[in-house]
Amino acid sequence: MLKNTEIRYCLDQMSEMFPEAHCELNHTNPFELIIAVSLSAQCTDKLVNKVTKDLFQKYKTPGDYLQVSIEELQSDIRSIGLYRNKAKNIQSLCRMVLDEYGGEIPMDRDELTKLPGVGRKTANVVVSVAFNIPAIAVDTHVERVSKRLGICRWKDSVLEVEKTLMRKIPAEEWSVTHHRLIFFGRYHCKAQNPQCPSCPLLELCREGKKRMKAKAVING
Repeated sequence: MLKNTEIRYCLDQMSEMFPEAHCELNHTNPFELIIAVSLSAQCTDKLVNKVTKDLFQKYKTPGDYLQVSIEELQSDIRSIGLYRNKAKNIQSLCRMVLDEYGGEIPMDRDELTKLPGVGRKTANVVVSVAFNIPAIAVDTHVERVSKRLGICRWKDSVLEVEKTLMRKIPAEEWSVTHHRLIFFGRYHCKAQNPQCPSCPLLELCREGKKRMKAKAVING
């Protein structure tokens, strides 16, 4: 496991590598963001942005999503995985936002997780990006990078990863660190082809050193 000084070094290096790290889901308000994040489950941000380009032109408010049949909404998001279930959740979410929150997306994470299809990760993204409330959303990139580097344990659950990161990283850096971990995992420490040879964190990375050693053995 990395020491606090080593974690600090990792965060500073990621800051230098990705100073402009940000949420890559296109949106103009908290409502559009929660729809985009809901659609992004098991799907790339790039594909979500392609779909929401037209979707957000057609649907502006929660009420708009309830004016069409479930079949029409499914058709509008058909290119996204799990589109049937996501369409159902979106309409249920919109109904609840109108009935219980006056048409406004709640700022509280616990309230957000009451909405259909909104888990802890989605809620953390929304409070952080839309409302500037410190939070760390653990997606596949954040989990992978945290475990490869040894900030967290391999056996840690997603919730344990989140709690560990919150404990080891200053609260004022939670949101920006979330984005930098995602960029680092998405563009550098990739799932299938991590860029270990050129990684500035190689000397601290247990996974990277193991990979490089295995590569050296294979290459003779």
